[in-house]
Amino acid sequence: MNRRTFVSSLAAAGAVAALPNRLMGVVGRRPRVGLIGCGWFGNVNLDSMAKVAELDIVSLCDPNKRMLASTLDSVKAKQSKVPDTFADYRKMLASNEHDIVIVGTPDHWHALPAIEAMQAGADVFLEKPIGVDVLEGEALVTAARKYDRVVQVNLQRRRDPIFDEVREQYLDTERLGKIGLVECYYYGGGNGDVVAPVSVPEHLDYDLWAGPAEKVPYVPQIESRGWRMFQEYGNGTIGDMGVHIFDLVRSVMGLGWPDSISSTGGRFVYKNATSNISDTQKTVFHYPDMDVSWEHRHWGASPIPQRHWTDQWGARIVGERGTLNLTTMSYALQEQGSSRLEGRHLLSRTNDLENLDFDRFNAVVGGNQDGHCLDFLTARETRSRPLSDIEEGHISSACCILGNVALDLGRPIAYDPKTRKVADDAEATSRLARSYRGDWTHPDPAKV
Repeated sequence: MNRRTFVSSLAAAGAVAALPNRLMGVVGRRPRVGLIGCGWFGNVNLDSMAKVAELDIVSLCDPNKRMLASTLDSVKAKQSKVPDTFADYRKMLASNEHDIVIVGTPDHWHALPAIEAMQAGADVFLEKPIGVDVLEGEALVTAARKYDRVVQVNLQRRRDPIFDEVREQYLDTERLGKIGLVECYYYGGGNGDVVAPVSVPEHLDYDLWAGPAEKVPYVPQIESRGWRMFQEYGNGTIGDMGVHIFDLVRSVMGLGWPDSISSTGGRFVYKNATSNISDTQKTVFHYPDMDVSWEHRHWGASPIPQRHWTDQWGARIVGERGTLNLTTMSYALQEQGSSRLEGRHLLSRTNDLENLDFDRFNAVVGGNQDGHCLDFLTARETRSRPLSDIEEGHISSACCILGNVALDLGRPIAYDPKTRKVADDAEATSRLARSYRGDWTHPDPAKV
């Protein structure tokens, strides 16, 4: 029984909550945990980890005083010891020793805190995508290997046993026959709103929040999840939603780096929106004898019937004998020449594709997140690589980032991870690292 099956079996048996106390190794020694980024998913990750292990939460960090205070109140309800609070992650890492650091910041703040946490001796639970450019990712992988750190990327679909079924039943058996195309997609999200800039609220240190990234005129959405509207702080929809599905496809199909990447699209409909990310994009990752594509569209009707919003987010694996449809909640096989669907949906009360109970959604998603944190803690104890190891997270993140580079340049690009360059394309190579603002220094894989 491998570790993936072992952890999944424990979860199914209801043993998740009890396991970590045995895994922690040193009796009475709880891991000392720091959280950098007290927004939405930073708190999700911290809460999940606290469900599956007894933690000593020693530090919280965020330049937003309101979010910092809210997370502090939440932690006080979990433990008697009050954690230290910081606006600047550098002061946090210098002030306390940490066994684990959770980096749940916006994308532009992933690389620097994670690398410095590794240098300070901590293992890292890192949000996806792992950075905003390719060389940030290369530096993160190098640091993890150099300092022998366990780094789990929050690409949590990799650990869901439903996709082990996909691999074992349909891909390892070659039931689909020759696969020549995989189509990944997301329909929805984004908007065409025009939002007027406002004064920065007193509780937010916007200069520190922006850090190495350009400061765009402040709008209220930046304080919450709306920073994804801006390319300065992320990589658009392909870097947000696309990285999950592309990583899932790579995982079940055993794919590594593509030979080349091409992309088309842009701001076709929401041209006047405050958001500056593409509202339409088609990116193709070219593998030998197979293309894996990503498509998103923020506007217009979806071609997929919707029972739940997750129906609009998935992939079609197209083989000569049938098509396997995946979402983050389900798989469904339609064999060539048949209208019958065979598969399973995680929200089904009857363990098939029928009788869906959408009220179970939060519990199912939460259970998967808890299991992903448990996998990280298990890897820490054995000093092994977790299911979403930093190198796998780097490949998936970098490919989506390179899709944006190919879109901006208007031509295919072929990245070579051995040379860390784009073959025969100096301009594309120069785009592998973004310029940092002010005194912030971009991490160099050769110097971490």
